[in-house]
This record gives sequence, C-alpha cells and structure tokens, in this order.
Amino acid sequence: MFVNNLNRCSHKHNSPSSSPPSIFYYLHRNFSLWSMKKDPDLESALSRNRRWIVNNQIKNIILRYPNQDAPVKFLQKKFKTLDLQGKALNWLKKYPCCFDVYLQNDEYHCKLSKRMLFLVEEDESVKEMQEPVFVERLSKLLMLSVNHRLNVVKLNELKRNLGFPDDYLIRILPKYPDTFRFVNHSGRRSSMEIELLSWNPDLAISAVEVSARKQGSSKPCFSCSLPSTWVKSWERFNEFNATPYISPYVDSRGLLEGSKEMEKRIVGLVHELLSLTLWKKMSIVKLGHFKREFNLPEKLNILLLKHPGIFYVSNKYQIYTVLLREGYNGSELIDKDPLVVVKDKFGELMQEGLHEYNRRRYEVNLEKQRKKGIVSVRKEKRQEGSTEMTEQDDSGDKLGGLFDPEERKRFYKVLFDDDAP
Repeated sequence: MFVNNLNRCSHKHNSPSSSPPSIFYYLHRNFSLWSMKKDPDLESALSRNRRWIVNNQIKNIILRYPNQDAPVKFLQKKFKTLDLQGKALNWLKKYPCCFDVYLQNDEYHCKLSKRMLFLVEEDESVKEMQEPVFVERLSKLLMLSVNHRLNVVKLNELKRNLGFPDDYLIRILPKYPDTFRFVNHSGRRSSMEIELLSWNPDLAISAVEVSARKQGSSKPCFSCSLPSTWVKSWERFNEFNATPYISPYVDSRGLLEGSKEMEKRIVGLVHELLSLTLWKKMSIVKLGHFKREFNLPEKLNILLLKHPGIFYVSNKYQIYTVLLREGYNGSELIDKDPLVVVKDKFGELMQEGLHEYNRRRYEVNLEKQRKKGIVSVRKEKRQEGSTEMTEQDDSGDKLGGLFDPEERKRFYKVLFDDDAP
C-alpha cells in the first residue's frame, strides 16, 4: 500500500514543470499518519526518571543478595546490564538516603538504608492488602478475553503494569480454586494458561458504566479531554459518542468485523484495559500480543489514532504507547493506586538523597575555593547553579547511550518489562 502511494505520488509530480520530491518527503508524509499532536503534559507523564529505574534495579539486586548486603564490586559487575558506566561506588554515594555504603575488611559494601527498608516493607504490606484487588483485576481481565483464559507468558509481560505480585501464580491463585485454574493442552510450558471458572456479574461493569452511574446517567458514554479549539476532532468525537455504548464484557462474536458497532466495542475494550492498569497506559506492542485473545484489529494503531479525545498515542523512545487521557490532570495521574503511592515515595527519597549529595559537594568545593582565596559572590552563585546539574553532567556515572537504537531498546525493556518497577 505504501509503495502504491509512492508510485501514485511520483506519477502525479512527473511533469516537466515540477521536479518530483525526494523519497524522504513521502517517507515523512507516510510516518506522519502514525503520529499525534504532542501533548507536553502527557509526554512528561510518560517520561520515567531513568535514575529512579536504575536505583530500583539496584534495590532489587541488594534484596536478593545474601543478608541483603552486597559488595560494591558485585554491583560494579551489574552496571553493564543497567546501561551504566563509571564507578558503582560514586553512583551509590549520590543517594545516601537510599543506600548505606561502608568499608569492611578493605572492601566497600552496600545495603539499603533504614528508610529504604521501611519503604520495602510498606510495599510488601500494600501488596498483601491489595490481594482482593488483584483477584478482581485478574478476573475482569479474563472476563474481557474471548475464551475467558489468557496465556501466562503473555500475561507476565503486563504484570508490573497491572500491579500483579511476582509470586501470584504460586501464592495467590491456589487460594481461589473456584475462580481460577491452570490449563495446558499442549504440555509445553509456554502454553500454560489461566482460565476463569466463574463469571461474576458484579465485575462485568466497565469504568465507563461506573462513571455514568456516579453522574446519575442511564446512558454510558466516553469523555473527551481535548481543547475546545480542536473543533473537527470534537465533531468526530460527538458523532462517535452519539451511537450506543457497547460494553467490552459483552460477547463480540456476533458483531460484524469493520462495522461501527465493532469499532465502538474495541474502543470500549481498550479503554477498560487501560483503566485496569496502574498508570493508565500500555505499550501498543504488548497490547498487540493479545489480538486473538481480545479480538483486536490488525491495525490497532490506526484505530487508536482515530480517537484522540479518548486516547493519547506517543512514540517516545520510538516505541508506541497508548495512554488514557481522562486518567490524567495535566501530567499528574488522577487516581493513584496504593502501589503507585509507595513508588512515588521511593522517588522522593531518592531525590532527597541527591539534593543532600549536591549540597555536600557544593560546600566542599566552596571550602576549597575559600582556602585558595579566590571566592567571589559571582563565583558562588555560578558554582551553586552548576551543582544543580550534577544529575545530568557527572562524567564518571553517565547512563549508556540512550540514543543508540540497541541501548534504547534495552532501556525501554527495563522501563516497561518485568524488571521495571
């Protein structure tokens, strides 16, 4: 199709009076069809702090080490897998609120600080209390699928984003034999599935329907989060929203593929899936892995781009992510799951430690300048300003080349896959 478009366009411009545009013109034009006008607030919401991710990985490594006390040399070996360069010791010292570094038998060791351990305990406690929420969330996910069962391997790709504990397969599911069961028809480990045994009508209510009930409306409908100046987009949204809402929990096998009813149902399904996630967002690539299970169209990207008032599609890091617009107020998540609240506390603790590190570094540098007798008010201000940038310009602890394609892929995997926080 793209080649045909190129041929038609080249023929159109094949006249003596005009030279044909370059191939890059058509490439840019074609790829622009997959883009959406950038929303600075939502782009900011999608930007996860890279250092937060790295420190969370270090935290997990230390927790898995015997006695939760890891030699810095051991962590240094792990730096390559974390896309880090430089000395691990320098990195760890930047976050005194998160990590305790000490010297023992002429070798540096690292353990989590007391405040960090408190957050780890809080995280585990929240996970324990969230067990009923997890069971409900998994049940709804299975109810949305065509055959009410999902592949375990595929499901694990989403477990962090859905707030599933690492050990949910062996610790939680066996507690609910009347609700879930494992099935494996081929005998291969990769074919294991979780099947829903009992349908709960109380759970077969979508987020759109819940919102309508809260507003006292008998007609569920989507909400649009676009500026009033987007006149044409609003017109298309109102036209789409005027047709009856179709619950994603209704069997879709009777709907005609390509029909307006099917499109309405798919939009409702993706809306519900995003509503079940912690951050109201999902990788479109991972969502595409469930095309058969959720009866999604082949060109899911195009369908999502048709509804900019409901979904925001970003290609940050050159990988597409879909975000539920109504889940955010500016760049802030509106309804924060308790697990998200704990993770935010970790980020605040990390930032507090970095500020403390910068303050100490500034005072040391200032004292050196005073001893040399070359301190001036102007230089003090300049020095203070430069220390605020240490998070970005520390040459000894740079993150790997994120703009290299392979490095970007690995970073994005850490960002959204199982190792992500």
